[in-house]
Amino acid sequence: MIDTYWSDHCRHTTFLTTIDGVKFNDPLTESAYKEYLAGRKETGREGKPENLMDVATLAARVLKKRGLLDKLDESEEINACTVNIEIERDGKKEPWLLLFKNETHNHPTEIEPFGGAATCIGGAIRDPLSGRAYVYAAMRVTGAADPTVPVSQTREGKLPQRKIVQTAAAGYSSYGNQIGLATGCVDEVYHKGYAAKRMEIGAVIAAAPKDNVRRERPAAGDVVILLGGRTGRDGIGGATGSSKAHNVKSVENCGAEVQKGNAPEERKLQRLFRNEKAAKMIKRCNDFGAGGVSVAVGELADGLDINLDAVPKKYEGLDGTELAISESQERMAVVVAKKDAAEFLNIARSENTEATVIAEVTADPRLKMRWRGKTIVDVSRKFLNSNGAEKRITIETEKPQSLTEKPTGEFAAAYKKLLSDLNACDKRGLSERFDSTIGAGTVLMPFGGKTQRTPTQAMVHKISVETGDTDDCSFMAWGYNPYITEKNPYVGAYFAVLESISKLVATGAEFKDVYLTFQEYFEKPRKDPKRWGKPLAALLGAYKAQLDYGVAAIGGKDSMSGSFEDLDVPPTLVSFAVTTGKIKDVVSDDFKAAGHKVRLIEPLRDENGLPVASSVKQNFAKITALMRAGKVYAAFTPTYGGVAEGVFKSCLGGEFGFKFADGITTSDIFGRSYGAFVLETEEDIGVLLGETTADGDFYFGGQKVGGKELFAVYTNRLESVYPTLEGQKYDKTENFSYENGEFFAPKDFYAEPKFLIPVFPGTNCEYDTAKEVARAGGKAEIFVVNNMTKDDIEKSVEDFAKAASLSQAIFIPGGFSGGDEPDGSGKFIMAFMRNAAVKEQIHELLYKRDGLMCGVCNGFQALIKLGLVPYGKIVDANENSPTLTFNTIGRHQSRLVRTRVCSVKSPWLGGVKVGDVFTVPISHGEGRFLADEKTVKQLAANGQIATQYVDFDGNATMDIRFNPNGSVFAVEGITSADGRVLGKMGHSERIGKGLYKNVAGNYDIKLFLSAVNYFKGNK
Repeated sequence: MIDTYWSDHCRHTTFLTTIDGVKFNDPLTESAYKEYLAGRKETGREGKPENLMDVATLAARVLKKRGLLDKLDESEEINACTVNIEIERDGKKEPWLLLFKNETHNHPTEIEPFGGAATCIGGAIRDPLSGRAYVYAAMRVTGAADPTVPVSQTREGKLPQRKIVQTAAAGYSSYGNQIGLATGCVDEVYHKGYAAKRMEIGAVIAAAPKDNVRRERPAAGDVVILLGGRTGRDGIGGATGSSKAHNVKSVENCGAEVQKGNAPEERKLQRLFRNEKAAKMIKRCNDFGAGGVSVAVGELADGLDINLDAVPKKYEGLDGTELAISESQERMAVVVAKKDAAEFLNIARSENTEATVIAEVTADPRLKMRWRGKTIVDVSRKFLNSNGAEKRITIETEKPQSLTEKPTGEFAAAYKKLLSDLNACDKRGLSERFDSTIGAGTVLMPFGGKTQRTPTQAMVHKISVETGDTDDCSFMAWGYNPYITEKNPYVGAYFAVLESISKLVATGAEFKDVYLTFQEYFEKPRKDPKRWGKPLAALLGAYKAQLDYGVAAIGGKDSMSGSFEDLDVPPTLVSFAVTTGKIKDVVSDDFKAAGHKVRLIEPLRDENGLPVASSVKQNFAKITALMRAGKVYAAFTPTYGGVAEGVFKSCLGGEFGFKFADGITTSDIFGRSYGAFVLETEEDIGVLLGETTADGDFYFGGQKVGGKELFAVYTNRLESVYPTLEGQKYDKTENFSYENGEFFAPKDFYAEPKFLIPVFPGTNCEYDTAKEVARAGGKAEIFVVNNMTKDDIEKSVEDFAKAASLSQAIFIPGGFSGGDEPDGSGKFIMAFMRNAAVKEQIHELLYKRDGLMCGVCNGFQALIKLGLVPYGKIVDANENSPTLTFNTIGRHQSRLVRTRVCSVKSPWLGGVKVGDVFTVPISHGEGRFLADEKTVKQLAANGQIATQYVDFDGNATMDIRFNPNGSVFAVEGITSADGRVLGKMGHSERIGKGLYKNVAGNYDIKLFLSAVNYFKGNK
């Protein structure tokens, strides 16, 4: 959708400022401007007012006119970037829509890091969600000044950088983890200019069956329904505040402008919009962001009569203006026909979602708002569409600084300097607090190889389908270098586009149907022509790159407020590139074996040092052909740290070293190489760069530097900010094995046993669980617990007890019940399950009908607090009861771990053997199993220790690399004494074809198949 480029409801009017004239001091920029003017003529825009928004969107118009954007989906709705795709589900081809969006919350994150970052990802989700798409993956790219600088050096009126980066990471990850969004790439760009104002970007991917998305122009008599959260005063003034430069009082005075996020509430909207029947009733939808009701509802139709008294409130006392402009989060406005309203409201209630009719579409093209019986707003649509008074500016582009940089120092010193650079060093301590596997669709883990240390260059996920399976996947990558862009905004933006595209190709995507979305972030331009010249030069560089490669930015977000007194953010244009492909074609960047040749492929470059586009595209085609022929084991494109950075990181996953070939120079290794590729291949292509070695060390021209020495430099740089706690001493532990006897058989057998899957507020693994139940041959019933009122809770208790009486198994999936507040996870689930009616049915299921129960992660936390594990029945805990508590590292941990089966006493483990080792995703902040030694030894003797965390040799360990939460005796899962109830932290439901391609392992512990076979009487 080209016209959704400016996707946050006309938030930053600076981009609409009319250009009166331009003075150029750079021939490249001037040449690109002439191309841009030719493009205006080609698209019939000659003579129209010219502004920065036109520069940002024109490439898409030009390429569309040339017939190159045939997959673009366009409508009058203001949602997210949308393209048409075709996926194959269970062998049948279906038309789908792919949606993507990037969002910033720079202003709120600078002044209130947790809430600002949390609502950044919440806001990014809302746009594609309003397009009735299911959002399944996210990327986070942020910008900060040096967070290792002592807090004492913090400037007056500013929060310390360490505080901002740590708390923002906690906020974003908390929200994303709760709503159930797989975050496939997390990176942070460091530059001293971001001390002026932080950069906080969230980018998301979503998809929906095309038949589910109905887009019609609202008609008079249609009604507008407000869905989701209630309205408060939070966020009032946020839209205008984010467009202002900061001063020493901003941190103190702007707190009220920060919205309050509510991830469990937005998760309900995700579920509701995935409901085919509900989605097909929606004629048009808009999310609530900047401007609140006045914009979210006001954009839906030309004529609207809004009753502000009907807007649900968090508390009393809000006046009409506050109700109209509050930017409270997690709300949606949908237009439905009046005849469909009652049914839509009922469906919303079944999803535990509040829904209220607040407006009616009218034939009169005016926006009217009523409050307490009085009309307080009555304006014409023509006036609203005018964009206000026109602003004009003269622009001057500055002469760019030289980009020529020669590597200095000998090999070892240069390598250490590079790997200690904040922009090249290890960021696993940051990334692993973000759930990367939720949704069971992660094709590439954020870190690959045996050790999970090689960072991937693009995130790849299966297109999320509610039922069935597909081998179609989405790719997303980003590009930007602040140090190039501050010296030459034109070249920096050009390279950002090229980098983002090249990462897709290096990851196995074909250079076809690639789409872009941009994030622009600049200093406050005021009326200074030279300050205005920076965004113009960057946009022209991006424009040139789009035409060179035939790809278009069909979305974006701009911010021109990155100033604090005399500090300015660096010129910033981040390019996000998106495409789709097949899982079988995905290539990871971790080197696969020692002794493999590695080759460097460079494009031709022009007199300005820029890659020749035709040469780059030829290389794209050659590389893809080699990949399709299975001749490329690993690939990456050099970015910030050139070839040297990429080689080192690609070696990490397999603990390899590298010997650079004779003839390779330090300029080849450490120089800038945008548009180049490094391939692990035996094919004679490009230049031989070197070969991988088994010893883990690095060799160049007779020099050697130890891999462990480089690794220490690489990992220690941010350890004080984002700790990993690797390398610390730990106590040894023992492997448990229980070989005795077989478990019991049920009295009755079932051809299709029924698994009851409760969805509590905060649950986010129900879809993954239901799919695995179905794949194993069982029948899944997802039961949404409604807690909107006391009566709703009582009815949910009654209905759940009845559903349990008709089920063979209860499976409590993972999530973050009630946001895990205030007294720890599983509290709401525990209270619900302790209700007398539910408790009775659970005990009957287990001991009168030979049924089973299982809880994973949040579900395990509930089971252990209920006493169902290890005691087999609901009892009150005492001081000697096992429990789960916070990870020893003090934060959320998300990665893949290895677990060893210790006992097969439980029917849930009937398909495996003692000693079998399985790789399993974990994602939790409170997964540390605690019990005294006597209790653990007794559980082991009873065969109740189901699984333990183990190292590469299959030995139970306290090493945080393998036992990430610090569980005593490395316990990962336990059972009741008879094995009927199983609780485990690892997400054994997050399995499927084509997942986790860059981390080898056996992922299917046959949890669901074993349970189904138990009920079927199969061995």
